[in-house]
Amino acid sequence: MAGSWRATAQAGGMLLALLGWVSSCVTTFVPLWKSLNLDLNELEVWTMGLWQVCVAQEEGAVECRAHGSFLALPPALRVSRLLMCLSNGLGLLGCLLAAPGLEGWRACEDKPALKRRLLLAGGAALGTAGMATLAPVSWVAYNTVLDFWDDTVPDIVPRWEFGEATFLGWFAGAFLAAGGLLLACSTCSTRAATPPAPACRQPPAARGPAGGHPPHPRNADLVI
Repeated sequence: MAGSWRATAQAGGMLLALLGWVSSCVTTFVPLWKSLNLDLNELEVWTMGLWQVCVAQEEGAVECRAHGSFLALPPALRVSRLLMCLSNGLGLLGCLLAAPGLEGWRACEDKPALKRRLLLAGGAALGTAGMATLAPVSWVAYNTVLDFWDDTVPDIVPRWEFGEATFLGWFAGAFLAAGGLLLACSTCSTRAATPPAPACRQPPAARGPAGGHPPHPRNADLVI
């Protein structure tokens, strides 16, 4: 029963981790963190990401322009770039560490302690990657809400709103954190289910007919 739950937790955690890592990579590079619809020209939709700004027209043409200097970016975008790249690296590292620790993986089968350490290290890396994804996405979303409800800006000025990448980033961070937690919890189940090593037993001493020590071979010949 414990082995079945452990295998299920490891498989589910690895699936969530891979899904979260792929979603985090997509979130990092797509220019869909913010969207802007112009009231004067409804045929154009502006979108912005960490690396570029794009404008999509009704005809289907999309034109993108990369951001300027890294130092000229707002602090939220600069920190978000660094944290998202860190999240992608930690997510890949966590998957590579956790894979040899899975029960179905034949590597290190004779070293259960090493497999537990690999699972624990992979789960910790994936959990950190999840936090590194949730932090920048939430920070950009918070700044977007503040700018949208800023009373000092005239109402005729268009406001940036949430883009699709914002929601994808939240899901990616949650999947990474949940996958890392499941993998780490499976190590506790593995440790609890490991049976203790059997104690060494000495063979019973041979006894004579009357329950005493066996007779010496020479003495036996004399008796005969």
